[in-house]
Amino acid sequence: MTKTLPDVITYNLDILIIGINPGLLSAYKGRHYPNPGNHFWKCLFLSGLTDEQLNFMHDQSLPETYSIGFTNMVERTTRQQGPLQEIREGGRQLLDKLQKYRPLIAAFNGKGIYEIFCKETFGVKAKKLDFGLQPYKIPETETVCYLMPSSSPRCAQFPRAQDKVHFYIKLKELRDEMKEDAKRISIKEEQVDPEYESSNALPGDEKQSSNDGDEKQSSNSSK
Repeated sequence: MTKTLPDVITYNLDILIIGINPGLLSAYKGRHYPNPGNHFWKCLFLSGLTDEQLNFMHDQSLPETYSIGFTNMVERTTRQQGPLQEIREGGRQLLDKLQKYRPLIAAFNGKGIYEIFCKETFGVKAKKLDFGLQPYKIPETETVCYLMPSSSPRCAQFPRAQDKVHFYIKLKELRDEMKEDAKRISIKEEQVDPEYESSNALPGDEKQSSNDGDEKQSSNSSK
């Protein structure tokens, strides 16, 4: 029987972490990034994305506490990366998922999966990919793509957790910047929208205003 690892996801997350496919230990424990050698949870804490050092047992609580969720390009559990065709199909399913749940940032945990996703989704074969914010948004959404090194200890380019923390720090900075921009836009819209006050009036305000007018008219008549 093929094992899968359920997503930890909800609508409008700040960050959705996207892996290639769940490993055997993940499927066995039913948790995301349970391997003690994986650098994910350590980097999450060292970057300030969480206030305390967490582990895989906290994965289900992250959407509520930190607005961070988890999914994978391929649902099926394998010891190593799945076949290319399976990954391509997973990329199409991932696109549907991103368009449905609309996270602020789609964070790809590893360069290989983003290369395939980029080609399948944007029709672009990336010759050289730099880590960090990518130039494309998820179609029909405002979700941006962010690429970071694989949190696996087998990542040859960045073999230690301290080598990867920088990219998690930049992810946090991007999240904070985007949320601040959204807040400024919201405030500006409130200031320039002439219907804002009336549309946000309390249910009793209009009635109270009418009563005040009636009382004033009655007072003038008695004079």
